[in-house]
Amino acid sequence: MSGLKWSKLNQLERLLPEGLLVDSSWLEAHGYYRSLRGKYVSSGWLGQPARSVFCRPRGTVGWEQVVISLQTLLEFPVSVGGRTALELQGYAHYLPQSQKNIHLYGDQKLPAWVFKLAIEESFVFHNRLRFLPKIEFPQNMFSLMEPLSEDKTLPDSAMRITRWGQWKWPLAMSAPERAYLELLDELPQKETFHMADVTMEGLVNLSPRRMQTLLENAKNIKVKRLFFFFAERHEHSWLKHISREKIDFGKGKRMLVRGGKLDPKYLITVPEEFSGIQ
Repeated sequence: MSGLKWSKLNQLERLLPEGLLVDSSWLEAHGYYRSLRGKYVSSGWLGQPARSVFCRPRGTVGWEQVVISLQTLLEFPVSVGGRTALELQGYAHYLPQSQKNIHLYGDQKLPAWVFKLAIEESFVFHNRLRFLPKIEFPQNMFSLMEPLSEDKTLPDSAMRITRWGQWKWPLAMSAPERAYLELLDELPQKETFHMADVTMEGLVNLSPRRMQTLLENAKNIKVKRLFFFFAERHEHSWLKHISREKIDFGKGKRMLVRGGKLDPKYLITVPEEFSGIQ
């Protein structure tokens, strides 16, 4: 192999860590055009887990590597949220069962190839801007050249950058405060009142400051009312530090469950078993 080709391969080893994925546009932007990509694939230097998707082979690709690849190499605005983020941060034992769905939140639709990968889990995409403000990540937060030494939380957005794998690659996900609101947004069509209730039971250490910011900026009236409904059921100590007068609860009733009971305080219909004294 010529010196130039070896140089290109050496550069690729530096740019593309084993086990992470990039698309053809990323490779072309770094000087690896179609003919060269084809040679690398045929020689085994590159794997091709889906059309127009490439990686330096290293065992089985898991969903974490897919998300880390999107966040870091491809600089795609996506993060792990909702039920998945709660499970990853130790609240799985409060949930009835672990799911094979990975909930991702982004400012724009995921690339189509994400859903074509042969991995065990399935990705579920949510529009992050639908009821919570846009997230601005600090520059170089996702640099793979500088392994993350410790977890970091972005207070205003309630996002957490955690470490994953032996390389301590950064993985962005919703902190518990944000993840719980994302979970509530799924009620009652895709999540249950029981799940929201048992999850709230375990949220004994929520940050009232982060929660205050999120609730003030959240656009979804249903989510805000549900949050206080469940929080009051479990009488967490942090609840008294949240200023309700700064939060817009909207007006009028919200029917969430057909045939349910109307909660007189928050004007939401809830399943009958949740309609007793809180």
